[in-house]
Amino acid sequence: MTTVTKESNVDVLIVGAGPAGYMAATWLARFPGLKVRFIEKRDGKIFAGQADGIQCRTLEVFQSFGFADRVWKDANHMLEISFWNPDESGKNVVRTGRIPDMQKGLSRYHQVVLHQGWIEGYFRDNLKKYNGATVEHSTMPQEMVIDESKVNDLEAYPIKVTLRHLNEEGSHAEQFGHKVANGLFRSANLVNAKEEDNGLAGEDKAEELEVINAKYVLGCDGAHSWVRRQLGFQMVGEQTDYVWGVLDIVPITNFPDIRNRCAIHSAEDGSVMVIPRENALVRFYIQMKEIDRQADGRVDRAKITPEKILAQAQKIMHPYTLSYEEIQWFTAYQIGQRVVDNFQAHDRVFILGDAAHTHSPKAGQGMNVSMMDSYNLGWKIGGVLNGTLNPKVLSTYELERSQVAHDLINFDQKFAKLFSGRPAKSAADEAGISLEEFHRVFELSHKFASGVDVEYVPSPIVAPAAETTQSLATNIPVGKRFNSFKVLNQSDARPWEFQELMKSDGRWRIVVFAGDMLDKDQKARPRTGLFHILTCHSSPRIEVELHDFPKALRPDHDYWSVYVDDESHHEGHGQAYKNYGVDPKRGCLVVVRPDQYVSMVVELEEVEKVEKFFAGCLVPRK
Repeated sequence: MTTVTKESNVDVLIVGAGPAGYMAATWLARFPGLKVRFIEKRDGKIFAGQADGIQCRTLEVFQSFGFADRVWKDANHMLEISFWNPDESGKNVVRTGRIPDMQKGLSRYHQVVLHQGWIEGYFRDNLKKYNGATVEHSTMPQEMVIDESKVNDLEAYPIKVTLRHLNEEGSHAEQFGHKVANGLFRSANLVNAKEEDNGLAGEDKAEELEVINAKYVLGCDGAHSWVRRQLGFQMVGEQTDYVWGVLDIVPITNFPDIRNRCAIHSAEDGSVMVIPRENALVRFYIQMKEIDRQADGRVDRAKITPEKILAQAQKIMHPYTLSYEEIQWFTAYQIGQRVVDNFQAHDRVFILGDAAHTHSPKAGQGMNVSMMDSYNLGWKIGGVLNGTLNPKVLSTYELERSQVAHDLINFDQKFAKLFSGRPAKSAADEAGISLEEFHRVFELSHKFASGVDVEYVPSPIVAPAAETTQSLATNIPVGKRFNSFKVLNQSDARPWEFQELMKSDGRWRIVVFAGDMLDKDQKARPRTGLFHILTCHSSPRIEVELHDFPKALRPDHDYWSVYVDDESHHEGHGQAYKNYGVDPKRGCLVVVRPDQYVSMVVELEEVEKVEKFFAGCLVPRK
């Protein structure tokens, strides 16, 4: 018999301790005083496998939280892609080309690969440093009720969630009799929600119940999201017949490009993607041709084995040999592309990450887009809870991230089809896929896959075209993330990446491109004293003094707010004004959101425009 043991109020309840949940908790830890609970239905045992690709934009965000350097050091760096296609006989694969893994100039970072468990470890360390929420494992939500009469009362706790605390046995994931750790228990399209829940706990395994009254609930609980199901939201999209196996192994092979990312197409046996990982580990994505199915047509998970997956890879990669010294993890998945029909309920309960969108893993998007959902939402909830941000801003989460999710699905549908299709035998073979088209799509995908090309539409936190002057900074697009180029600190000449100065701490930035400070008229032009101000001028550093700037731009004992676009002693010239498309004589003013996305660009004198913009999204101080 189970009984309710306690009841409490919290500001935010995060359901699901995957990358999306950790990112949300990390953001909220930057807002002191918030009460946050962070629950996970599985036990604390870390499985191998799962996601591994970390894109450029994600690394920029990690840097803003202070741990990108750890990822950069520990990860395997992806610098080159090799393409392998059938030879003229159709019996063997041969290398047909190489390209850089990421287009030059998109970011100061490039893609890296590292086990998801390591990433979650960095998050945990960061949460501990900032006194953030600790994950409560073996805790499963059982019931959620929303009191709609209270959803517009900012002081109320309108969401009642009943939690079940499981014993260790009940929260341990099933491994289907395999000695090798695997992901079959959670594979999105091979398992339904009921099977996943039943695989964790039956009614008799609950030790106790607890009631949480929350202001906000974040559903970061994966493809079979309990939170999403409680709201009655549906995943809209389609499922393909493509089934892929995954192996994480230390390979024994004579394949020459084993430490490059590879796209391998065979003539008749399917395709393989090779992803070299940390240390000597390599991940293989292998298209499965022969799959055992149950009577209802569903894939029989119990008959998927690492031996079967390896045998298929050996066929595809002929004439090269492949075996392994060690296997750490395996799984299989059926490709499906779906997006939830609603991302929020009453701007109180939100759906994030895999709970909101599912797709194939080969483009390295899943973990990244999931974390960016939380990165988009976390500062907004924190700002509303600390009384600085207008609650209407919360509606921009769905506006901004729903479009990203649909763009992701459209991209993945094309990418997965090209990767899973049989190579065309000739120009007249319409049933086959064009390998030239595959190569072209791969190259064009760099901007999207990197995460740096996301563009948010006008809203209360992105000024419409009529209220901004894009021509003043042609390469600082309103609605996109603020790119990074090197500038020098005016006081000590140290070079910095400009974006590095925009920490994820909940503050808005006013970036003042002051222009030529040696011009008396330019020097007299008005500036604003709002929020965290970063100034970058274009005059020679040695001809300008810090005290030439007004006090509003250089508070007492603050030597880290004024920078210059000039040659450094050891690291060259960042050419910031040129790269940002800003007139070095006239300058401009740029408003940047707490998540580094650009809200507006105006003239230095147009302080009233900035104040009007903030009046529409911030709460006036009493």
